[in-house]
Amino acid sequence: MDLKQDCYILAVETSCDETSVAVVKNGTEVLSNLIASQIETHQAFGGVVPEVASRKHVESITLMLEGAVREAGISLQDLSAVAVTEGPGLVGALLVGIMAAKSLAFAIDRPLIGTHHIAGHIYANRLVQEIQYPSIALVVSGGHTELVLMEREGSFKLIGRTRDDAVGEAYDKVARALGFPYPGGPHVDKLALESETVEVLPRAWLEPDSYDFSFSGLKSAVLNAVNQHKMRGEEGYGPAIARGFQESVIEVLVEKAIRAVHSTGAVQLLLCGGVAANRGLRTALAERCGKERIDLVIPPLKYCTDNAAMIGAAAYLKWTSGEFSSWELKAEPSITLESWSVSASPGEGNV
Repeated sequence: MDLKQDCYILAVETSCDETSVAVVKNGTEVLSNLIASQIETHQAFGGVVPEVASRKHVESITLMLEGAVREAGISLQDLSAVAVTEGPGLVGALLVGIMAAKSLAFAIDRPLIGTHHIAGHIYANRLVQEIQYPSIALVVSGGHTELVLMEREGSFKLIGRTRDDAVGEAYDKVARALGFPYPGGPHVDKLALESETVEVLPRAWLEPDSYDFSFSGLKSAVLNAVNQHKMRGEEGYGPAIARGFQESVIEVLVEKAIRAVHSTGAVQLLLCGGVAANRGLRTALAERCGKERIDLVIPPLKYCTDNAAMIGAAAYLKWTSGEFSSWELKAEPSITLESWSVSASPGEGNV
């Protein structure tokens, strides 16, 4: 491995219901980033069906691999390594990507890099600008709501997490209660921003010194409010509830993230994950960080939802430290972020 030469990583992401393949140069330059969404397929079921997602990945992965390399304008032999999401995610979906990545890496005799899905979301920010350390990452997605302290590059320490529903899950459940289809988050966000009225809903702060989150009580409060309105024969309550729900979620997320930055001495706050596309959250966090003079980094919308470019960005950390995966790499649906931390400094690892 020669760190003086350009590094081209082909990355594969199949953790849920998007099949994505990208080619990323030196961890920051996206040469291609193809995404095949399955949203229309799963809308009929009101959510992601794991077996259906796996079959859809199988149908498209080969064409996606070919297309990503072609769009990048390079040949397979130009690749330095092949990266793939090993977890967290749906085990069947993960296996499709892992087998495809293994096959390609073996065929062209290149290193294989198993990559953590959440590390990908965090390092999607590196596609925008350099990350400064120590930093705090606020991870908000369909399955994760976490506060992560990064004291150095590639080091992850979980200091807060959801104790029940993740933010994305709560949004989808509230959207369903308000009559919106899957995925419901964008519908609730739009309705909340357009509403002139608000139905005040509870905030779950938990213990005074806790960085954990809880959204199940808020979800139950929304369902109770909807039922109360229905029993009274009232209509038009959706916008006020959507705004009340969103304001409750955002206030807790922003306050705990800001407190984490101050208490850890972090010099940067990173917003990561699919819910980072939420306009209300992006606006509120930007305004608060502006007042607090905190350096906030938010990736563009195309890098918020699941994509392979973010996997390529995170995998570059393992490339520079020479930490590669064995051919026994398997899907790890419950892999922890801390366990994936880079153990060696760039350039110190062995090929």
